[in-house]
Amino acid sequence: MASRYETFDTSRLTLKPLAERENLVHISDLLKPGQTDESFEHEYLGALAEQIVQSRSRGGSVVLMMGAHVIKDGLSRYVIDLMRRGLIDVVAMNGAGIIHDYELARIGATSESVAKYIRAGQFGLWAETGRLNDVVAAAADEGLGLGEAVGREIAEGDYPHSDVSIFAAGYELGIPVTVHVGIGYDIIHAHPNFNASAFGTASGRDFLIFARFIENLEGGVLMCYGSAVMAPEVYLKALSMARNVAEAEGREIRHFTTAVFDLMALPADLTTTPPDTEPAYYYRPFKTILVRTVSDGGESFYIQGLHRATMPALHKQILARLK
Repeated sequence: MASRYETFDTSRLTLKPLAERENLVHISDLLKPGQTDESFEHEYLGALAEQIVQSRSRGGSVVLMMGAHVIKDGLSRYVIDLMRRGLIDVVAMNGAGIIHDYELARIGATSESVAKYIRAGQFGLWAETGRLNDVVAAAADEGLGLGEAVGREIAEGDYPHSDVSIFAAGYELGIPVTVHVGIGYDIIHAHPNFNASAFGTASGRDFLIFARFIENLEGGVLMCYGSAVMAPEVYLKALSMARNVAEAEGREIRHFTTAVFDLMALPADLTTTPPDTEPAYYYRPFKTILVRTVSDGGESFYIQGLHRATMPALHKQILARLK
């Protein structure tokens, strides 16, 4: 039975070329590995770096979950360097991640002023970015995951700045970069060529790819960089699935390390979930990643600071332990 309700007709939309858009982030803003704006120190960085390096010998997965601001903050080359060194097994992003990564690879710039373009109803309605919808539609038919499809498109297509694409690097290295979307969250969902079924199929496949790595989290490390909703929620469900199977097989997934990098000021005690009368209770990375899922054998670290400072600092600590 068809819905009783009218829907918005996206064929009425006017899409403009990216050449007409003012961008807030340019490829010149991207840092190179070893480059940083300012030094950053934290008491937990060394311990976390040690766990990442040691996980290689233990055979545990090293998982990086990140919000799109990691890309907008100019840190793609840092992520790619860790991937190339074999220090990250899987990268998980939200839907905005493919947009900023794709635009940087295509035009060397990304990120628009929402305040400016929403006034005229032009926010997000840029023709070239909508090409991602066609890529995902084809991927769903081929049986590819969403991140794998975007990575292949950039790696094999005509993209002048493909070297700064995390997705292209993942495709070339055979390292999954998974994408976990919510319908209506991302600008390309507003485009006339958006296929919700294709996105659901491809992103659903990415969820299962991601969950497979969580099955191997014993002795490993999971990091959350600036994702307040996607990362803790996707991780929580995947961990429950992995532990369900491990229980049946006589294994356990208890001894691993988690770390959250963000700007929030959190209580010093990371062993107890705050009461629901406190705002910190509703910050999912705190209760899910730092407390609940490591309470029976794991450890967690919270590192407060700007991504552009914390990621170079962590990278430096890791490389120091590889020598």
